[in-house]
Order: sequence, then structure tokens, then C-alpha cells
Amino acid sequence: IVPFRTPGELVTGVLRNDVDAIIQSYGALKSAIEGKQLRALASTTGTRAPYAPAVPTVDEAGVKGFEVTGWDRDAVAMKAGTDKGMTAAPHPRAVADSADVVISIITEDNGVKHVFRGKDGFLSGDVRGKLFIDMSTLQPMTGRELAPVVAAAGAKLIDSPVFGTIPHVLQGKLYAMVGGDAADLERARPVLEKLAGKIAHMGPNGAGYAMKLCINLGLAAFIQATSEALALGTREGLKLEQMLDIMSEAPTANGWFAGKKGALKGDPADVTLDLKTMRKDIMSMVATGAVNGMPMPLSAGMLASFSAAVAQGWGDKDIGDLAKFFRENMGQKF
Repeated sequence: IVPFRTPGELVTGVLRNDVDAIIQSYGALKSAIEGKQLRALASTTGTRAPYAPAVPTVDEAGVKGFEVTGWDRDAVAMKAGTDKGMTAAPHPRAVADSADVVISIITEDNGVKHVFRGKDGFLSGDVRGKLFIDMSTLQPMTGRELAPVVAAAGAKLIDSPVFGTIPHVLQGKLYAMVGGDAADLERARPVLEKLAGKIAHMGPNGAGYAMKLCINLGLAAFIQATSEALALGTREGLKLEQMLDIMSEAPTANGWFAGKKGALKGDPADVTLDLKTMRKDIMSMVATGAVNGMPMPLSAGMLASFSAAVAQGWGDKDIGDLAKFFRENMGQKF
């Protein structure tokens, strides 16, 4: 591993034959490519990029994709990965040992800290020159806490939570919001472009997490409002299906609502995000607001509703099922 710090150092490294090839965004190397100092071998985009139509994709060039080594505490998840060609690792340290770029997605803050700093965690081995991309939904302060720890070990860390639907996942078209150094994002870009159709640099470490909490705050508020509206309407004798049809034409309608009408009605639904995880995110919103001296009255109210659902055993159900929970459990019994 050669730890270059800037695109200029990358170019110099190739010209001096320190390395044979590099992976970097086209924009960062555009002047060197157009000046004939470097030759673009292939693009990691799914189709030829409009800004470089003469450059073949990696598939067209016959280049193998990324070799992936992974670990998960869930044996079912591990089998799903190995069935698709992933090499199984016994612990996080083995993942970091085998890769130059390491991606992690963990449910909550303490879990991420343990994966990095715990026994057999990422940082228990030699990680000098490696790049870590954490795609979890966490509190911004967690990113600011971990970044210097990773740097002290000789590696780099960016936070890159994402949002999108299941089709976005399958098509590699998620939206990534990145916190960290711009140079580290450029190094991560060829990997992130396999997962995300759009990538936004939000600022320093923790900024990506902050933006994801803002996104999920809006989503949770919409779910809460929709659940209350449907519960109120049915108590007034309105027909649930008719309400959903009309609400789908209202100014507040959105893509999430269209995809979740069945769950909002109470039909069995695939779980895209469960209630207990959204509850965790709302707790992070309230905690982050407290750290910044910002009251979060709406989030506090949502936390009460989601906590009630989790306490009643609905935690593993989809967030769209909150509407059914409201109708069945939150109303006063006359």
C-alpha cells in the first residue's frame, strides 16, 4: 500500500514507477489524462461516462470486479454473502487485514465502536494506509470520536451513510452523504460509485451522519403524521382504503407513501427498515440536538410513539406498520 495524500502525488507516483496503476475519480486526474501523462484504462461506472466516452467500463476492459472479504455476526447473512462469492472472515480484524478499503454498516454507535476498537476489531491489526468507509446511521459525535483514533493507527476514516429504496440498492443507485477529508472521499469514490448513483461531500467527519439523521427525521415525522391521520380518520368512520387513495393524490404524497400503501393499510409487508432501528435513529436525533443546544420537541414526541410500538413487541416490524399499531393500540377505548 502506498499512502498518497493528494491526486498530484498519485500522478507523480505513477510517473516515477512507484506504482503501476491507480484507482481515482476521473475529475481529479482529468488534466493529467488530457495532457497525456496518464492513460485511463477503464471506468468503474456501469456504462461509459459521458465526460469520457472513449474510456471503456471495467466489464468492457475485461477487468475483474472487487474481491470482497466480509464478516457478520449473523450466520444467515454470512451465508448469503458467501453464496455470492464473498470470502468469509472470522472477525473484523481479518476483514481489515485482507483489504485496502474496508466498508462497515452496523446498527448502532456502540456496535461500531466495538467493531473498530474491540477484541479482534479493525484496529487490533496493522491498518496503516487503509481507508475505512462507515455507512452506518450514527450520531455525528461518534464519527468525530473515531476519526482521530483511526488516524493515530495510520489509516483514514470517512462516514458515508446512504438512503434509497431496495431497487436503488440492487441497481447501485443509492445516495451517499460523506463526512471526512475530500482527498479520502476521492480515494473512496471508485468503491462508492459501485453502490451509489449520487455522492455528496457534506463536510468533515460526522457531517455525513448528521445529514442522514436529518433525512430520517423527516421520514419519521411523515410516518408519525400519516399514522395519526389514518387513526383519526377511521375513528371518524372514514374508510381506510378510500383515505389512502385520496392521500396518495394530496400535496404531501411522496414515493415512500406510494410504496408503503399496503403496510399502511395493515397488509403484510417486506421489512425495509424496522421500527426498533428507526427508534434508535430518533434517539440519536434527540441526543444530537441536546449536544448542540437545540430542542427537538417533534422528535421527542415521535420517540414516545416508536418506543410504545417497540415495547408492545412491534420492534421487528416495518416502519410502515406504525400506522396499524396506532389504530389498534394508541386510541382511547370507549
